[in-house]
Amino acid sequence: MAISTSAIDTAAIDAAAIDTPAIDTPAISTAGLRSPSSAAARRAPAGTFHQRHPRLAMWAAAAIVAAVFVLSNAPTPLYMRWQAELGFSSSTLAALFSIYVVGLLITLPIAGQCSDQLGCRRVLIPGIAAGMLACLLFATARSVALLLLARFVSGISVAAAIGAGLSWVVELGGALRRRNAAQLASVALVLGASLGPLLGGWFALTRDESTRAVFWTELALLAGAGALAMTLPPGRTPRLPGASGAWRLRFPSVCRDSRLHVALGASLFGCAMSCTAFVLSLGPSVLARSTGVDSPLVAGGMACAMFMTATLAQVPAGKLTVRRIFALSALSIVVAMACLVTAVAAASPAALLSGAILAGAAHGLAQLAGLTLIAVHVSEGQRAQATALLNIGGYIPCGLMPVMVGVLVDHGGFTVAITGFALCITLATTAAWLFVSSYFR
Repeated sequence: MAISTSAIDTAAIDAAAIDTPAIDTPAISTAGLRSPSSAAARRAPAGTFHQRHPRLAMWAAAAIVAAVFVLSNAPTPLYMRWQAELGFSSSTLAALFSIYVVGLLITLPIAGQCSDQLGCRRVLIPGIAAGMLACLLFATARSVALLLLARFVSGISVAAAIGAGLSWVVELGGALRRRNAAQLASVALVLGASLGPLLGGWFALTRDESTRAVFWTELALLAGAGALAMTLPPGRTPRLPGASGAWRLRFPSVCRDSRLHVALGASLFGCAMSCTAFVLSLGPSVLARSTGVDSPLVAGGMACAMFMTATLAQVPAGKLTVRRIFALSALSIVVAMACLVTAVAAASPAALLSGAILAGAAHGLAQLAGLTLIAVHVSEGQRAQATALLNIGGYIPCGLMPVMVGVLVDHGGFTVAITGFALCITLATTAAWLFVSSYFR
């Protein structure tokens, strides 16, 4: 069975195989047993630049993930402007966010499995291309239908970054850096997610054609990310012994021993993502209606602060046990919901900002804990599928909750809708924490 020289954590094994002197056995010819790829590998140097420098390759892959995730939240400060220009309701606004989740959920099962079978780069490159198409659609959209299509395609792009990009970062880091690589992948995700709304808000405030400028800028970022991805190793493409090489798409799965670890991560991750999804989709509306602040830069800055907190919260948390990271995430969610209700009842911008920041911290911590469990406990050949399952578990409630709240806002008002949302998330978080704490006893 041939061993792929693209696998970072097997580079030493490959090098040893190249340097080992051949045993003189003239009676047995092995020339016919060597494939052309094996012969090429023996003539090749000891690895590419990035194979010789796995830490640099790991950081480069993380930068690519961050560039893709800029697109995920770049439209956030523009929702209110689009709503004013096109005249759609709060429920349509929430649907504009959730159609992105639909594209993501459709793609995630395919992206995770294809990454494990074909290598991460072969999945991430088409994902970057989809992101560039979404930028073109956003930049030229003048109707709700085109905005919905652009959000749907951007969900496909982000799903590729989740299903392939996060696993690629861990893989390129090698076996000795799994936990550090998982933290770097998680930080890259939320860092990109935080820069998107900041860019969108800045362009909306300083340029008349804001919906064009921010997406042309992201298009250039994605083009650079695609060029960088082509220079990195493609990723491991494992094959089971005796397999014919043929495979078919199916729903992502992991071995029985790993399923509980994925479920643990998804339980609190779904609650945390529901909080951040609310801030991204309806946060600008709450800010404008409850506090009178309708600046796109303020709305973008709030979303940026939320995800920047998600980034910063993971730095000291990397030294904590997974149980403590989960506990801090659950506590942050509960306090964030209390701040959200206070913000609406008292028309307090400070309370709304506090709730957004705490929601960001909860998101980052839950994501870090879930990715750490996967990096440590799931085998490399199933890691991309496990990451896809983790995010499917997080994005399903994340996509449903904003739509439900948007419908309630249209029919029952802001106070009733947001109080009901906060109560549901608090109860779900309590149940998730009981599930997590029972495992770590």
